[in-house]
Amino acid sequence: MISVAGFEGCTVAVFGLARSGLAAARALATGGATVVAWDETVTAREAAAADGFTVLDLADADWSKFSALVLSPGVPLTHPAPHWTVVKAREAGVPIVGDIELFARAVAAAPNHKRPKIVAITGTNGKSTTTALIGHVLAQAGRDVRIGGNIGVGVLDLEPMHGGAVYVLELSSYQLDLTSSLKPDVSIILNITPDHLDRHGDMDGYAAAKRRILLGQIKGDTAVIGVDDAWGRRICTEITAANHRTIWPISARQAMGRGIYALQGVLYDATDGRVTRVADLTQARALPGRHNWQNAAAAYAAARALGVSADDAAAGLLSFPGLAHRMEPIGTLGGVRFVNDSKATNTDAARQALSAYPQVYWIAGGRPKAGGIDDLADLFPHVVKAYLIGEAAPGFAATLAGQAPCAEFATVDVAVRAAFADARAEVKTSGGAPIVLFSPACASFDQFSDFEARGEAFRAAVHGLCQGRLATAVDPKEAHA
Repeated sequence: MISVAGFEGCTVAVFGLARSGLAAARALATGGATVVAWDETVTAREAAAADGFTVLDLADADWSKFSALVLSPGVPLTHPAPHWTVVKAREAGVPIVGDIELFARAVAAAPNHKRPKIVAITGTNGKSTTTALIGHVLAQAGRDVRIGGNIGVGVLDLEPMHGGAVYVLELSSYQLDLTSSLKPDVSIILNITPDHLDRHGDMDGYAAAKRRILLGQIKGDTAVIGVDDAWGRRICTEITAANHRTIWPISARQAMGRGIYALQGVLYDATDGRVTRVADLTQARALPGRHNWQNAAAAYAAARALGVSADDAAAGLLSFPGLAHRMEPIGTLGGVRFVNDSKATNTDAARQALSAYPQVYWIAGGRPKAGGIDDLADLFPHVVKAYLIGEAAPGFAATLAGQAPCAEFATVDVAVRAAFADARAEVKTSGGAPIVLFSPACASFDQFSDFEARGEAFRAAVHGLCQGRLATAVDPKEAHA
């Protein structure tokens, strides 16, 4: 755990007592603060009380006594309307922060010899894969790496700081909205496309939240910016004009006179005035598709910025084992391959998976985002048949009508059985290696607590097809149904 100093003798309110909230409460208390905690669910309040914290209904509290409000990133700060705790904090002049801001303050308070390096990653899509990939590359190069933030372990639950450590942090737009003093040695913006507009109001608000990852950087720091979308190009141009840090654009679509780019699966480094071939990414089994080539470019950039050699960085990319729930190969059964892409919570993420495979039996659905799957129409020819679940099923079926065969199902396991039966029939009649792709293009909250739980349900359904006889290796020996 990381102790948060700077609030000694002060009272800090913590609202939202899930993973990051409880971690913040512990970190503050260890640093000498008095913590009062509240959550709207009884079980969360009971967990905080069991940890020894004062549980106080903040609706009835005297806010003049609070030095800060630590807000869960899941709680609305501005849109669709500020949460009541936000209103009370602002009325009382109480600063509102999140766990990433507490981490930033802990780093700033540490003596120079104990301050770690920080790599911070954001983007609409690809940030979890890129975060895990950077962690892997750095670890393979012998660095002491801690991975957390919006992935895996909450940032304040990571191991204590020392000067040789590297913290690799995935940051969501919600977390960035609550952060003002983080100073990453390497900041990465992978891409910005429409998402979470209900929480940010519009694209300007969403992009502004993403840009906050650059706020604390100074001369000597590195900004890595994806320029394959209009928002990324705009940000790259604007910060290049400011010219007070190293800026490396990255692309998986175009050759560039500077920066790092991947074309047809080959990664090139053009950061020093000449173009150097780095790696053949088609040999990286866990990084299929153009979107993953951009992720690899970002990871390579981060590693190089931290002093890892080009050869070691390339070796780390090629040995990456992959990320759970993101185009994750589950195995092969009866000639049918299963791919778990549960992390595809929007159409941009699903586009990446659908683009990577020419023909799929597609399981999709959940709680739909604005626009449904309309903007995936150009990829419908990749869909042999769609198996639709959750709240989105009727709307998706209407969109797919006349474009691709589809059917609606109540649950993931039933959809898996139907998809396998159809794909298996293709194997028997025409051979080949059909793919059952679970890439929902939706939020998970209609039936699951999060995309991880949804992905585990898909995995369990696949394993249930053969009662444990599924081959799960990268090149599995066939298990015949």
